[in-house]
Amino acid sequence: MRILKKAVSWQNRLLSLALVAVLVPLAAELKFYPFSDSFRVGMGPPVLFFSLLWLRGLTPLAAGFVTGLTVPAFRIGLDALGGAALEASFYQHVPAFFFYFSYGALFAAAQVNNYRQSPLLIGLIGMGLEVGSNVAELFFRYSLPGRTIILHELEQIIVIAVFRSSFVLAIFNIIQLRQVRALQERERQENEHRLMLISTLYEESVHLQKTLQQAEQITRSSYELYRGLKDAAESDFARQALGIAGQVHEIKKDNQRIYAGLSQLITSEQRADFGLAEELGGVVVRSNEKYARLHGKSIHIALRVKGEHPPYHAYTLLSLLNNLVSNAVEAIAKDGNIEVAIDRTDKRTTELRVRDDGPGIPEPSRDIVFHPGYTTKYDSSGVPSTGIGLSYVQETVARLAGTIAIREGIGGKGTEFIIQLPLASLTTNKDG
Repeated sequence: MRILKKAVSWQNRLLSLALVAVLVPLAAELKFYPFSDSFRVGMGPPVLFFSLLWLRGLTPLAAGFVTGLTVPAFRIGLDALGGAALEASFYQHVPAFFFYFSYGALFAAAQVNNYRQSPLLIGLIGMGLEVGSNVAELFFRYSLPGRTIILHELEQIIVIAVFRSSFVLAIFNIIQLRQVRALQERERQENEHRLMLISTLYEESVHLQKTLQQAEQITRSSYELYRGLKDAAESDFARQALGIAGQVHEIKKDNQRIYAGLSQLITSEQRADFGLAEELGGVVVRSNEKYARLHGKSIHIALRVKGEHPPYHAYTLLSLLNNLVSNAVEAIAKDGNIEVAIDRTDKRTTELRVRDDGPGIPEPSRDIVFHPGYTTKYDSSGVPSTGIGLSYVQETVARLAGTIAIREGIGGKGTEFIIQLPLASLTTNKDG
């Protein structure tokens, strides 16, 4: 495996080197001559600079050496095709080797890639690379008899270095910025998915805690029945009652282990326990818009946050809103609208409202929609929904000392759920 990784690494390096060996000579032909007919300024150096910054597997010294060979060779080949004298072309273009080789050597010596998080510093180093490499080329080119470097040429080299380095740096930073934004968006989506997943687990943990309480009550009742039967000399029935108590007790212990694991998972990252109303509401909106699209529905979900809100317990708020909004999505046949509102009615109360323009809930059914198992929703195969979503909402609201009410929805159609909760119940960590 290690040999295979090394082989792939070398293959990528050779591919990057070959890419630079082709692109730089081509870009270098986009040129102009600021000083004389022999000294040219082209786009080859910016392409090399960008490649050294972008291609992590590219060795600067090797890239400088290879481009130092391919650029003069490409130029001499073009001159030969044009009928130019080979010797004159050779002396004219070979000095470019010293530019590119010096560029790669200086890039490696400066360890430019160590400063990728400092764009200004990279720009200044890039200018220094340009100036140093141009001086190296000019020194070799003008080392011939009768050729001298004048101050004016050095000034022009500096101006060109500033231009080309700034150009490369601008493009590089734009690409990096887009990458950072893409990474942030991906992290946001992952965080939202995690929040919704944990809020679902939080909801299940509440149900599980309820079953633990029921199991404890059944165990106690079975044991009392055992004692009564034993006193009544009903030994066979007494043993059966004791056996039932023991079995329920085992179920309770298994549930306790599951509940402990869920609680540990939910509270493992304390930073995610609380969130701003706008952020949590946005998570509910985006996740349920995806849920609607998954079912082939076109539903617009609007969020309105009114008043000043402290950070709320994320999983409590998410589980309440998500249950109500997902119910609204399921109730709407094809197209529709859902409005989600988070308001501060006063200093001590937070109000959550979810309303839709779906078929609504008949008046006689409004008293029983919170009963466990009650549902009016069926899937494509006729299987009914579990009918525990609204019962969970009602139980959670009651546990938090709040109230929940139902009335008509948007434009006299659909349904609106209104939850009022004490502010303190949403700003403390309720573990159920």
